[in-house]
Amino acid sequence: MKTIEEINQSKVKKIISERKHPEFFPGDIVKVGVRITEGKRDRIQYFEGVCIAKKNRDINSSFTVRKISFGEGVERTFALYSPIVDTIKVVRSGKVRRAKLYYLRDRTGKSARIAEKIKKKIGIDVETKIHEVTEENVMPDTEQKIADSQQDSNKDAPKVEAKNPEEKKETKKETPSVEKKTDEKKENPEVKK
Repeated sequence: MKTIEEINQSKVKKIISERKHPEFFPGDIVKVGVRITEGKRDRIQYFEGVCIAKKNRDINSSFTVRKISFGEGVERTFALYSPIVDTIKVVRSGKVRRAKLYYLRDRTGKSARIAEKIKKKIGIDVETKIHEVTEENVMPDTEQKIADSQQDSNKDAPKVEAKNPEEKKETKKETPSVEKKTDEKKENPEVKK
């Protein structure tokens, strides 16, 4: 017989497979798309604000978003896996040192600001793989290493191209003619530039 926790976990897995929510934390500015039913029509209304609290309790997980609307603070608590929550988008990540940001309720203006967390991306995905330790991994064939190093050194060596002596003479003949022209200009001061 299944316990309530197992049933809840199976439902959470089913919901996650249907829709994927991004990972967000308290301090992040979040844009939540809320389904609103008006008569027979459904529409999505966005609620954007700072996530001030998050509670992780399987199916009972919830988060609280606070925004200031027309000078009044408005907080709304959403169930994370509720069918009412359509989309969640992280607009900006905030750098905070607390799990619950209830102190923002007393603050307004500049004192209620949260610094932005800068995420560094190095451009590659780092994955850790477990390798079995074998003799080949620990001490590969030394002969193979020597052969590989010789091939690498041959690749790095500069390639020397042999030119015909006639081609070398032609290039030498062309360069003096250019020099003669510049000398002629220097000798004739009457030539206007």
